[in-house]
Amino acid sequence: MLAQITAGKRVGRVRIVDTPPTTGQLYLLDNAKRNSATGEEMRNLWRADAERLQLPAEDFWIFDSQFIALLHFDEADTLLRVERLTEPAEVTRYAQVRDAAIHHSSPFEHFASLVAAAHE
Repeated sequence: MLAQITAGKRVGRVRIVDTPPTTGQLYLLDNAKRNSATGEEMRNLWRADAERLQLPAEDFWIFDSQFIALLHFDEADTLLRVERLTEPAEVTRYAQVRDAAIHHSSPFEHFASLVAAAHE
């Protein structure tokens, strides 16, 4: 990943977190230290804030501003399939969602400190 970042690419994600965080979300928050050390920008957003902002609940990745990988899960949170979206208007819509999520989210270090303080 460092080679991609050195080449000028941005790698990051925003995770949506419940109140209180689930065990899995706490694990991912702790695991974010490792991802961040590789240069990935790890951010978090409370689910209530995402809903207030009317961000869609879809899980997706954007690759080189060219296509979207839209992940489809079942009720048990098992990945069923990945849909590739390339239509420019769809790519632009997801980029806008990404930008809003990034703008309203917190870096994982700050978010982790808020979660830790709430558990004290």
